[in-house]
Amino acid sequence: MTPTQQRRCALLDVNVLVALAWPNHTHHDRARAWFDRRHRAGWATTPISEAGFVRVSSNRAAIPTATTPGLARELLSQLTMLPGHEFWVDDVPLVTGRESDLDLLVSHRDVTDAHLLALAERHGGRLVTFDSKLHRLLGERDPALLDRPEPPPQ
Repeated sequence: MTPTQQRRCALLDVNVLVALAWPNHTHHDRARAWFDRRHRAGWATTPISEAGFVRVSSNRAAIPTATTPGLARELLSQLTMLPGHEFWVDDVPLVTGRESDLDLLVSHRDVTDAHLLALAERHGGRLVTFDSKLHRLLGERDPALLDRPEPPPQ
């Protein structure tokens, strides 16, 4: 991680939020290790990441021990009370995004990821994700805009 990445507030992608909250998640240890090292420098959620967390956390196909949307919302509330949390308003209109950014979208799966990346850029932060393919959505943006939690040291 570069010094620039260390200073930027981290917008957690849905996959990182879910892994952090669910101990039985495949990437829980990675998410927890990253969070323990970095959260005091600042971490953020947005309406999209929060809604995605509740959606995935209440979906038994994604989380075998899924809960109800109401209980998932309570869990999210507990997470957001941890030190360093910021709530970022979603203030980047999708339809007025940079044309070059829209050209990078090749699949329906890219739309939300590209929007979260734009929010991270707008708020002077970085997007933390487990998605290894997201780097192609950077285009000509600074690579420090993306961060992937590494496996914890053995």
